[in-house]
Amino acid sequence: MAATGEPILRVRDLVKHFPLRHGPLRAQVGLIKAVDGVSFDLGRGETLGVVGESGCGKSTLARLLLGLERPTSGSVTVGGGEITRARGGELKRLRRNIQMIMQDPYASLNPRMTVGDIVGEPYEIHRDAVPKGDRRRRVRELLEIVGLNPDHADRYPHQFSGGQRRRVGIARGLALQPEIIVCDEPVSSLDVSIRAQIVNLLGRLQDELGLSYVFIAHDLSVVRHISDRVGVMYLGKLVELGGDGEIYGHPAHPYTQALLSAVPVPDPEGRERRRRIILQGDPPSPITPPSGCRFRTRCWKARDVCAEREPPLRALSGTGHAGACHFAEPREAPPPA
Repeated sequence: MAATGEPILRVRDLVKHFPLRHGPLRAQVGLIKAVDGVSFDLGRGETLGVVGESGCGKSTLARLLLGLERPTSGSVTVGGGEITRARGGELKRLRRNIQMIMQDPYASLNPRMTVGDIVGEPYEIHRDAVPKGDRRRRVRELLEIVGLNPDHADRYPHQFSGGQRRRVGIARGLALQPEIIVCDEPVSSLDVSIRAQIVNLLGRLQDELGLSYVFIAHDLSVVRHISDRVGVMYLGKLVELGGDGEIYGHPAHPYTQALLSAVPVPDPEGRERRRRIILQGDPPSPITPPSGCRFRTRCWKARDVCAEREPPLRALSGTGHAGACHFAEPREAPPPA
């Protein structure tokens, strides 16, 4: 679904450094640079996919967007209010407009609560959202919207399959009628058929309710199916950002090229034609990232300038495609259709 109008979510120079402590006095001996200068906009009705390998900062970014973590610096603006500075009632009001689908459907649902109580729990915090007498009816409606039997509201999470628990998490995310939903690995550890059902459900809900998604995943094929734009993260930074056609058709950053080369291809002839890029070594530690370009220690294009200067995320076309590589070449935008 294409974005319309002014951005509903603005992220500017977002940084989150966690202190690394050691010894009996818990003295600070370093910093874990989980998110280090991330900026992007999210339009109304748009899906922004965020991809990258484990440990690159995707889940920390998700928690920062919801105000579950306080940033070291930078800002997150939701619907005109800055969630990073808000406190008390103002923070509560802003959070109502941005909700989250948690990564783990087992750990994120309280095993001592029924599914009906879990989905209806937001109404205990935001008591003005739905009149008390209508809450059970609303919970049943939400379960039906996500494809679950409303008569199962009194069952417990352990009585549902993994895919059904994902649907429960989606229903809970919809309870307060938010405009933005942050999906943190919503289809990880699911069978392929169930994964497709969840992705299709999210697409249908977006069309019906006008939702905007930040869709965090490591599966590039899933991200391509659902996203309008894609951001690629490496070691706490966005290294490429652009429309799905640009990222998948004309990847500019070597890391993006390496990720795409690892995507399974069902066609044997296509597999033989594609050049597989094998990265050397492990990702550097976020405690002591390399100087200059953080990807240079694994990059086949690295030169002296890569160690001396950090490449900025710069525009590569007039369509919003940007890359953070000294050797990424600007590309002419395609002519209008």
